Amino acid sequence: MDTGTHFVMGLALGAIATLDPVVGNDIITTEAVVVGTLLGSQAPDIDTVLKLKNNAAYIRNHRGITHSIPAVFLWPIIITLVVYLFSSDSNFLHLWIWTFVAVILHVFVDIFNAYGTQALRPFSNKWLALGLINTFDPFIFAVHIPGFILWSYFDLNPGYTFLIIYGVIILYYIARFIEQRKIFRKIHHTFDDVENITISPTMKYNKWHLAITTKNSFYVAKYDKRTLNILDEFDKVDVPDNKIMNATKQDKNLKAFLSFSPVYQWELTEHTDHYEVRFIDLRYRSKDEYYPFVAIVQLDQDLNILSSYTGWIFSEAKLRKKLNPLT
Repeated sequence: MDTGTHFVMGLALGAIATLDPVVGNDIITTEAVVVGTLLGSQAPDIDTVLKLKNNAAYIRNHRGITHSIPAVFLWPIIITLVVYLFSSDSNFLHLWIWTFVAVILHVFVDIFNAYGTQALRPFSNKWLALGLINTFDPFIFAVHIPGFILWSYFDLNPGYTFLIIYGVIILYYIARFIEQRKIFRKIHHTFDDVENITISPTMKYNKWHLAITTKNSFYVAKYDKRTLNILDEFDKVDVPDNKIMNATKQDKNLKAFLSFSPVYQWELTEHTDHYEVRFIDLRYRSKDEYYPFVAIVQLDQDLNILSSYTGWIFSEAKLRKKLNPLT
């Protein structure tokens, strides 16, 4: 989920924590727990700072180790110790419990996005991405607002208020799951040889983006108002095992791309003085029919890497500016 949604969920969890008698009957513990749940709801995304380093580091590590099983246990301990330093009269155990719940909730809801997490590390580096909820879901964010209003201005019990709201959110998740199953059935009725379906929900309830892998082809599609529309079709061609492609795979930007992208198309272009290899993530397609998430590697005639880039690019002109010194 996005930072804003994690924030309101952390605050809502702090409100639910007041139903715990140890928390609800002690204002100091209540305040400490709210701080703990807010920090716990944000801590796993601290790896966002990797954007300051480069795109490759961010792509390879975002929602990786910071969302792993060891991290889920370490974050609550670190946060609880820090908060307890400033609130030593609070109940340490219950502060830790609710902070722990906040961290678990953060990682759990991230699994339902198309981006997903590596929540099973260190046992598996597999990305868990259920593709059920958009990174920012307007309904989930908006449904918190009445709860804060009822809590702040009408003095309703915050714990029961947000329990009801979270019951509504659970029903929303179930409805999204049912809708997703309908889409999968529609795809399997349309194609006889489906090997994989990558589904990406949008901010609109009835609109979904799809990348479908069959035996011989990749299909880029959208599902809108119960209609499956095929937008593009690509031949499914394996990456060749040759000197050019093997040299390309040594590049850190391409390694990052391949570690993250499950369905892609590749292109090799030979120029007079260099080669250019492009990998295109088929999960993302803009309104102007452009695929903005790419990895580009340029090599000289001796297969030395000259320049490379991975990330989001929405025009060819901007991409060329990233590929200095050749452009």
